[in-house]
Amino acid sequence: MKRFLKIVFLAVVVVLYFGAAAGVGAQGVEVKTHTLKNGMKILVQEDHSIPNVAVYIFYRIGSRNERPGTTGLSHFFEHMMFNGAKKYAFGEFDRVMEANGGSNNAYTSQNVTVYQDWFPRSALDLIFDLEADRIRDLSFDPKVIESERGVVRNERKVSVENNNFGILNEQLWATAYTAHPYQWPVVGWDVDIVNWKMEDLQNHFRMGYSPSNATMVVSGDVKLEEIVALAEKYIEPIPSHDPPPKVTTQEPEQQGERRVVFRKFAQLPVLMIGFHVPQTNSPEFYPLQVLETILFSGQSSRLYQRLVDKDQLALFVGGGWDWSFDPTLFGFNIRPRAGVEPAKVEQALYEELERLQKGGITDEELEKAKNIRTAEFYRSMKTISGKSNVIGTYEVFLGDYHKLFTAADSYNKVSKEDVQRVAQRFFTEKNRTVATLIPEAPAPKALEKQ
Repeated sequence: MKRFLKIVFLAVVVVLYFGAAAGVGAQGVEVKTHTLKNGMKILVQEDHSIPNVAVYIFYRIGSRNERPGTTGLSHFFEHMMFNGAKKYAFGEFDRVMEANGGSNNAYTSQNVTVYQDWFPRSALDLIFDLEADRIRDLSFDPKVIESERGVVRNERKVSVENNNFGILNEQLWATAYTAHPYQWPVVGWDVDIVNWKMEDLQNHFRMGYSPSNATMVVSGDVKLEEIVALAEKYIEPIPSHDPPPKVTTQEPEQQGERRVVFRKFAQLPVLMIGFHVPQTNSPEFYPLQVLETILFSGQSSRLYQRLVDKDQLALFVGGGWDWSFDPTLFGFNIRPRAGVEPAKVEQALYEELERLQKGGITDEELEKAKNIRTAEFYRSMKTISGKSNVIGTYEVFLGDYHKLFTAADSYNKVSKEDVQRVAQRFFTEKNRTVATLIPEAPAPKALEKQ
C-alpha cells in the first residue's frame, strides 16, 4: 500500500544490452554493483542526462513474514519509518527532504516494503544521512505508535471495510488460502492492529530492517564511487541481524472450487475469481504475462469484447497477477451491470476461458500482446525512477537483475501453445475460488423518540 493509502571494495560492472524488439532500437544500460560489509547490496545505474537521483530501497519484509496476532506490522512500519528517529525527529524526515528539493513515498505488499526517494544530486549526502538514521535509530515513542495505530485502523476502514472491492478482495484471499500467509491482508486484521505489543513491533523491525535484508538501487546523476563512499560512511556501520525466518509453509494443492458470498449495502454486485498460479520466479512467468494482456488489455481484449462490449453484461472487467515470492493468485475482477445476475456474468467468463483453452489464440492476438508487453517494458525504463524500480524488482523477485536484460527476448519466445497450455493448466474448476458481493438494502434507521 502506498504511504497514506500513502568486500572489499570491488565493483562488479556488467554492461548488457536489451535485445531490439519490433520497432525498438537496441538500448545499452550499465549496472554496477557493490556489497557492503553488513550485507546490503547496492546496484547503481549511472544516468547523467539530468541532475537528479532516484533511490529505491527494497526490504524483503511483507505480510507473508507475519503470523496470526501480528498481521499488518509490515504495513505499519511503512508509516512509522517516516515518524522520527534519533537525529531527525518526528516530522523532520519529510520536512528536511522537501526543503532540499526532494520527495518520497513507500509501499508495502505481501512480499516486500519499498522506500522511494527522488531528489537533486545536491542532496545526495543528506538522503543517505536520513536513510541511515531511520534504519539505525527508528523512534518507538509510545505516543507516536498509538497515533499511527489509529491512522492504519482508519486506513483499513476506508480501503477495506467501507470499500466493496477491498472487502471482497480480502475475503477472496482468505478463502483461497488455508495454510500460507497470503491468506491475511497486507493492512492486517483489525483485532491484530489493536493488540500489537511493543515487543511485537521491536522484533518485527529488527528482523525486517536489517541491512542484510535490503537491496538499494540508485539511478541518476551519480558515480558508483561516490555512492559506495556514502554507503560506507552512513550505512555500513549499521549492524545486521538475523533475517526473517524462511517461509516454509506451502499452500496445499486446491482440490475443489471454493466459494464465499459477502452481503452488504451496495449499488451493484461485485464478482472476483482467483486461480492459483506459480510464483514470479517460475518458467510460467512470461506466458502468464502474455495471457494477462490478451485477456484484459484494452477494449479489443477478449474479456472486454465479450463481457462489456458484445454481451453488455459488465461495466468493468480487469485482473491479472502480481510479483510474488510464493505461488499466488491470477484474479478476475468484474462489476456486473445493473439487473444482471453475477451467475450469468460468471458463466460467460467460463465460456470465454474454455474457448481460449480449446481453440487457443490467433497469431494477431499473440503479436499484439507481445508488442504491448515489450513497449510497456521499455517505457518503464525511460526515467531514472522507472529504472531504479525495475532493476530492483528483477533483482529481488527473480533473484538476479541480469534477467531484466533478456526480458524482451523472453516475451518474444512465448508461443501460442505456451499461452494455451497455461490457460489449460491453471483455469480449472477445482483450482478456482469465487467471491461474490451481493447488494443488501441498508439497515433501517431506529425510530427517534417523540
